[in-house]
Amino acid sequence: MVVSFLLWFPHFIYVPILSPYMESIGAKYTFIGIVLSSYGLMQFLCRLPIGISSDLLKFRKPFVIFGMMVSTLSCAIYLLTDSLWWILAARTLAGLAAASWVAFSVLYPNFFTEKEVHKAMGSLSFVVVLAQFLGMSFSGYLVDEWGWKAPFWIAALFSIFGTVLSFFIIEPKERIAREPVKLRELASVMRELSLLKVAALSILAHSIIFSTMFGFTSQYALGIGFKPSEIAFIVAAFMIPHASATLFMGSVMVPKLGEWRSLLTAYSLTAIFTLMIPFIQTKGLFLVIQGFNGFALGLIFPLLLGMSIEKIVPEKRATAMGAYQALYAIGIFAGPFFAGIFNSRFGITAGFYFVGVLGLIATVLVIAWGKRKKTAKSYRGQGNMAG
Repeated sequence: MVVSFLLWFPHFIYVPILSPYMESIGAKYTFIGIVLSSYGLMQFLCRLPIGISSDLLKFRKPFVIFGMMVSTLSCAIYLLTDSLWWILAARTLAGLAAASWVAFSVLYPNFFTEKEVHKAMGSLSFVVVLAQFLGMSFSGYLVDEWGWKAPFWIAALFSIFGTVLSFFIIEPKERIAREPVKLRELASVMRELSLLKVAALSILAHSIIFSTMFGFTSQYALGIGFKPSEIAFIVAAFMIPHASATLFMGSVMVPKLGEWRSLLTAYSLTAIFTLMIPFIQTKGLFLVIQGFNGFALGLIFPLLLGMSIEKIVPEKRATAMGAYQALYAIGIFAGPFFAGIFNSRFGITAGFYFVGVLGLIATVLVIAWGKRKKTAKSYRGQGNMAG
């Protein structure tokens, strides 16, 4: 769990200041978008190969060590140079390190009995959210006190520590033998329409969050009067509702509204609050909108995660989850890439309009697909009555 924390914390401690930092050394919005999108591109390209390779070798620890070493190299590059092309290389390596999370998430449950697996994965998910929240909270303060490079120093030190600790992980034998993923099986899973629909919605959601909170939001906030040290307030305003929404979704919203109506509500709110951002010029209102947007996006991700595998037969669910994670990484790449282009051509507000429209597109898709599901249920019901 400590090593897992040390994989994510270093790469989120500089996320809020990465865009403003690149702008301060001469980067245009288009290039900033390319740098931000490289993180998702590497996850899209490498997640499945890493997962399949670790299945074939039946070892996870070497991939955990590899991920931590690449993470350390990424952080070190930020320290050694101000070259924009090297910064692109560093963020690309950060994406490769993040892709190694597949090995982390498969290794960790092996320390527990089968009955404790869900609890274990919940704990691991909490560690990820905690690392994201703490990292992003300290980012602005460090810059305000010690300059742009301070978060990168902290990131490099934590990554080195994580790399050292990763060598001391003891890998237990898997309690349940896992068959390596076969390409034929992967192809059949990728043809599952339910998975593809959920993945498409997830691509849009990831495009939004990685273009806003994990992308250009802090840059916009600095432009309307926030100081670097106040970025922590923006992070807290977004992340606390974002984390709490996961509990609200499962215990309140889905039981009352159902999956598709819950998605409709969440995407509608996300689109509205994202489109409002360019009109906000006061700090207080900006923080309020961040809170609502964080909550709305927090409703989406856990619901889509469950829906991605609920129609898949149990023996193919691991493959489906790997495919789902690889597919939604397209959003981590495409969102910041195109937002950067729009920002470069039309100004910093254009990217928010762009991803706000993506939220509206997702809303329309949810309405269309939700109606089809109701129609199919109704048809099946009539068939049963006739029988």
